[in-house]
Amino acid sequence: MDLAGTALDPVTRAQIQDVLGVVERVLGHDVLGAYLHGSGVSGGLRPASDVDVLVVSGRRTTAGQRRALVEGLFEISGRRASRGPARPVELTVVVHGDVRPWRYPPRGEFLYGEWLRDEYTAGGAPEPEPTPDLAPLIAMVLRGDTALLGPPPADLLDPVPAADLARAVVAGIPGLLTDLADDTRNVLLTFARIWATLATGGLVPKDVAADWALARLPAAHRPVLAHARAIYLGEAPERWSDELAAQVRPHVDHVLAEIRRLAPPTA
Repeated sequence: MDLAGTALDPVTRAQIQDVLGVVERVLGHDVLGAYLHGSGVSGGLRPASDVDVLVVSGRRTTAGQRRALVEGLFEISGRRASRGPARPVELTVVVHGDVRPWRYPPRGEFLYGEWLRDEYTAGGAPEPEPTPDLAPLIAMVLRGDTALLGPPPADLLDPVPAADLARAVVAGIPGLLTDLADDTRNVLLTFARIWATLATGGLVPKDVAADWALARLPAAHRPVLAHARAIYLGEAPERWSDELAAQVRPHVDHVLAEIRRLAPPTA
């Protein structure tokens, strides 16, 4: 693992090593590569950022392996980590043959994030399933080009066609709307990134997407996104006044209209 070119602090580097330890202990020699992506390689981790890791496996996992991954991550991820508070970990596993050659929607083998902890605490483990969100994730991994284990990501992953990237970011909208009340900051920033991706064809960090969107929003729709950006950067507490909360849905409706104007016809 060579993170010399990143701006990660020693604590986060140690946490990444712990994540790799869980992965190697459970999946062993099936691990073909592991890759850091997200804020860790695209502008620096923010106070609310996850540690994002993609693992490429040479074969499918068993239910027992997926549960072992969950239990290992319980120990090292988020504020409820049994070893003490830590950054939230988002770990994604794909099987090499499911993503190369590329096809849409790709199949995800495993996903862990802190928003899933309560569900997994009750037992069981994530099931493999078609996962459109893998399209932007793989695009970010290829762009970030940061191997933790194995060869460069381009040796294992195909480029994601622009049309599939557009389809994928739009596919997540219903789930984002469901989460709007409970995860307001993240949903607002994600909608800004979807809008920016459709308009520019590129993927940028959430705060950069917010800057792009703020420059294009009418004045009435800027305050809630500006507040979400400030929370993300650690410049404001994660609280929403009654005045701001009342502006959230009108803001979202405006951004969704822009997204729908740009979205591919088949999305």
